[in-house]
Amino acid sequence: MTGPVNRPPAGASDAEAERPAGPWGDYIAAAQRLDAVRRAATTSASEQAATVQAARQELAAVRARLAPQRARLRQDLGVPESDLVPLEPDLMAATQAVAGGPAAALAALRQARTTADAADAATLGPRTRAEWRPWARNLLVYGPFAGAVLIVQIVLYLVAPSGSIPTYALLCGLSLPVLAFGLGWVTIGFVYGGPGKVDRTPLVGVVACLTPVLLTCMGVGVLALFRG
Repeated sequence: MTGPVNRPPAGASDAEAERPAGPWGDYIAAAQRLDAVRRAATTSASEQAATVQAARQELAAVRARLAPQRARLRQDLGVPESDLVPLEPDLMAATQAVAGGPAAALAALRQARTTADAADAATLGPRTRAEWRPWARNLLVYGPFAGAVLIVQIVLYLVAPSGSIPTYALLCGLSLPVLAFGLGWVTIGFVYGGPGKVDRTPLVGVVACLTPVLLTCMGVGVLALFRG
């Protein structure tokens, strides 16, 4: 014979309604509560493990995003290394942000990646010429003057008498590159000048202004070779 069955209060579940009375019923109730706790703990542990894994992936993504930004700040913009080291208030704020466990750390890392995305959008957008590297910026000035030298040399070669070509070549080869370099030097100071010292990259200017002379000499030599 089975023991008497408890009469549960109104609204109780079917399992509670069928639970036997006495010690055996108390044992079943305790086992059911333990099983519920186990299930809840397993679910919580699984969710926490998934959160930890997501936080690790987010951390790797943030590190990959910050590395090129750090290099760009140092190399392109000349930011000192000491300015890129977090200060004590920054470390305290980061510690407080991740103090709530894996979920809080994941949220903080996602916010950090959003900030890094915004920084990339701001720094990788279209640059003004003042933000370009000095050699590229200055080449936009030296280049047109060097092009003008090349055009003048070609015109003089075409209109000069055949016997005076060496004289014209000597005069143009000495004077026009110097003139182009001087005009480029003055123009860079006028366009990009400011309170600080302007980097005119003289080596880039010399190479750019001498290139037309080399091209002209090569062209004259090739023509002389074919005519001979």
